[in-house]
Amino acid sequence: MSRQAGQTPAAPLNLKIRAVDQERWSDLELLFESRGGPHYCWCMAWRKMPSKLRGDKKVKKAELADRVRKDVPVGLLGYVGGDPVAWCSVAPRQTFRKLSDEDHCKPDESVWSIVCFFVRREFRGLGLTRQLIEAAVDHARSNGADVVEAYPADSSSPSYGFMGRVSQFERAGFVQVGLAGKRR
Repeated sequence: MSRQAGQTPAAPLNLKIRAVDQERWSDLELLFESRGGPHYCWCMAWRKMPSKLRGDKKVKKAELADRVRKDVPVGLLGYVGGDPVAWCSVAPRQTFRKLSDEDHCKPDESVWSIVCFFVRREFRGLGLTRQLIEAAVDHARSNGADVVEAYPADSSSPSYGFMGRVSQFERAGFVQVGLAGKRR
């Protein structure tokens, strides 16, 4: 399925959202390696991995593939008409490196983190991020999360847009409990 840039569907998209697993790895590759896709980072920017390997995109891809192979949760894929068009990184907090200096959770709480989104350009502005946030919360809760956290940036921020926008998370019922750095 494809659509020309600038074309907008007449009705809301029926986004099917699935957790990334070994069966869906090839779909994640297809999405990430598509034009404009995050093939440079493989959504490893916030994940734990040896810092000496952080600059090599082939290593990042292999690291993410290894996690999927080991059934470590990494995120969700959104499909339209069977094609992968959207991604949301959602996983247990302990699979990420330190995301903030502040921790507002209790030590015994299971915390999952939403840290990244990618939507193919021709599907942006159609409400897919909202659907991904809702699905990420449901996915985290169904896997035992007591708390779901995110690190979005304000719409005026020149960076971190890939982490979502504050307004999107507020509409999804999130409340601000602090800042991670100056922009998240």
